[in-house]
Amino acid sequence: MSQYILAHDLGTTGNKATLYDAGGRLVGSAFYGYDTEYAHVGWAEQNPEDWWRAVCASTRQLLREANVKPGAVAGISFSGQMMGAVPLDERARPLRNAIIWADQRAVEQERWLGERIAPADVYRITGHRLSASYSLCKILWLRDHQPDVYAATHKFVHAKDAIVARLTGEFATEPTDASGMNLYDLDAWDWSGRIIDAAGLDPDKLPELRRSIDVIGGVLPDVADEVGVPAGTPVVIGGGDGMCAAAGAGVVREGAAYNYVGSSSWIALATDKPIYDPDYRTFTWAHLVPGMYSPCGTMQMAGGSYQWARDQVCPVEKEAAQALGLSPYELMNTTAGQSPPGANGLLFLPYLLGERSPRWNPRARGAYIGLTVRHTHADMVRAVLEGVTMNLRVILEAFRSQGAQIDAMRVIGGGARGRFWNQIMADMYGVPVQRLAILEEATSMGAALAGGIGVGLYTDFAMSETMNAIAQEIHPDPAAQAAYARLYPVFEAAYQHLVPVYDMLAEAAL
Repeated sequence: MSQYILAHDLGTTGNKATLYDAGGRLVGSAFYGYDTEYAHVGWAEQNPEDWWRAVCASTRQLLREANVKPGAVAGISFSGQMMGAVPLDERARPLRNAIIWADQRAVEQERWLGERIAPADVYRITGHRLSASYSLCKILWLRDHQPDVYAATHKFVHAKDAIVARLTGEFATEPTDASGMNLYDLDAWDWSGRIIDAAGLDPDKLPELRRSIDVIGGVLPDVADEVGVPAGTPVVIGGGDGMCAAAGAGVVREGAAYNYVGSSSWIALATDKPIYDPDYRTFTWAHLVPGMYSPCGTMQMAGGSYQWARDQVCPVEKEAAQALGLSPYELMNTTAGQSPPGANGLLFLPYLLGERSPRWNPRARGAYIGLTVRHTHADMVRAVLEGVTMNLRVILEAFRSQGAQIDAMRVIGGGARGRFWNQIMADMYGVPVQRLAILEEATSMGAALAGGIGVGLYTDFAMSETMNAIAQEIHPDPAAQAAYARLYPVFEAAYQHLVPVYDMLAEAAL
């Protein structure tokens, strides 16, 4: 009996294969890494053949280690890195390396396109700023610089779509990945004819649009042995990794929100309508749940700022943790707990790598503000966590200013493990923080949900609320809330007043 869903998550560092049973329980996982090539400043490419090898190898390893027969797999589904450009020929073979999400080479194409359609219109159509980060400008770069590749391309797709095409022979994508291309009309749920015309893009080079839960086809006989599953095994397309994470976090209903905390961090919601911010601070994806949306805001250095503090501010905690066999962050949290909420008036601006949403300022820089001779090591550590969380609150307030109602904040990712930071989040956001039982497998869980629904093994996306239960709920402390209410406007003013200083620093460094 076919009773398992095999989910692949094609990330930046490698592919993680996971297996879920008919009850939605995680049975096992396997990882296969691959490299990124940085040939020039601002370039980032990967070889899609590496993705294919990773999918094949991790599938075989996972089924072997889980002692599951290939015929017991009811369906295969995918999540994957977003905002890339993979040119495929008619046989679903890559014509060159994939240009991945981190690549920023297409700035001239962004400028060119901005002269042909107003960037404000692009935001209103797609829910995203016009940017070299998205797929469209990367495709235009290929047209400008590698016209032979552009001419030979049958379809431009994303990472997961490239593997689906190779497995099934069908070229498709779905709304979550499509909405990261600067080409997708969020209101129409279709490609934007207006943007396609402005770009002079050949629309036949875009894949067919399907739902995330659609079975795209069956595994072809000529690849079945290579991938390690029977020919005809159903393949569900799934979604982009960020939106799969939203579903895996149980954010599948209006009013639900989650905060992913890793090196970077983001806050995303589930809504029935897009949120178009008048200042373009946030952006909106199509949700993995058909017909829904996921407004989102992403900051550059969240856990990354705490990692910086570990290395540069906390050498004592780092050394002691190594001797005790503990995480240095546990000791850092203990240190930070010796400082009161508000860190005795010390602020930290977490802009160590510039900033994305809500600032959109690559020139922004980190800073301690308010430092005096009375401040302690504990104040400096606590201020880092509070500065990151205040910056996330800026994203949250952008959503609230547009009428979004947020009842609680679910947290996932490695940075969500510590209760101390969870408490700061609850106090800063003013809502209960719900730490989920499964923090780092939410992305694969979302892909598995789409796959299970697609093949009829799972009922609907509400199942995510039981697959990934709330492990602990942390409520705001009124006294800490009051302290942050006083400091939050100061944090915002500090950034705004430093903007000209950031510009002066950048120009002085030229």
